[in-house]
Amino acid sequence: MSKKVFLRRKDLGGYLPKAVRAEATMKLSSVYVNRQPLKGFSPADEKKFMEGILDVSPDHNDWPKHSKQFWAELTIPVGFTGVELEVGKDDNGMPISIMDYIKYSFAVKHPHVALTKEEMDSDFNKRFYIQDTTRDDKVKNNQIKLKKDADKEFIKVSSNNENMKRILRIMSNTNPDRMSIEQVENALYELKNSQPKKFLKVATDKNLELKAEVEHMISAGVLRKIGNQVIFIDEVIGDTMEDAVVYLKDKKNSGTLTILRSKLKELSLV
Repeated sequence: MSKKVFLRRKDLGGYLPKAVRAEATMKLSSVYVNRQPLKGFSPADEKKFMEGILDVSPDHNDWPKHSKQFWAELTIPVGFTGVELEVGKDDNGMPISIMDYIKYSFAVKHPHVALTKEEMDSDFNKRFYIQDTTRDDKVKNNQIKLKKDADKEFIKVSSNNENMKRILRIMSNTNPDRMSIEQVENALYELKNSQPKKFLKVATDKNLELKAEVEHMISAGVLRKIGNQVIFIDEVIGDTMEDAVVYLKDKKNSGTLTILRSKLKELSLV
């Protein structure tokens, strides 16, 4: 089935005239990894897809030599409009255009190539990106689904004031106990919009109540947090928040949890 993608380059920028920049070509060339040229295929796929491309057969003693030379000399000129690559496969699982498929596989693994324009723009070392409209549509649709799921969870959570406070305590540095319920809901709504994935993860966490309690203890000074470690007096009760929750859920440590809750209650009465 046919599938086409584009290999595009970064805009050159600078003070050159726009027409000159548009005509300029950048070359995606070989790089060396562990003293060997970067290859687009594993050894098995190389023999499967590149038979007939190299001057010798895969079982020939000189195959490694010819393979190394091929990848070392591979260069893809990329102009302003990019390079269209046919990367689809036929019913037998073989590339429709073998050279396009080779170039695509090489580009995907190349350290100077990003999988999206956003990734390229945010990384100084990336000078090219692969535009895959089918993948872009899927990514966009996944983002829409994520936001819809976050909206559904927000509606569910907003009917429980205590859970709203718990989520806000975990997701921000604010103290929800010093805020009106309207302020809590407003702040949580903004976090849900800006961080839908994190909001959904926190809101659906089965340990939400205990995690929020531990965060409250930390902000109140009952527990300390150094780096990721959660500490009670001089004892590390968890190298991470997850570890601390596991520790406090253990019935063997119920005495410690009781003490912590008592100390937190004392502070809230002051």
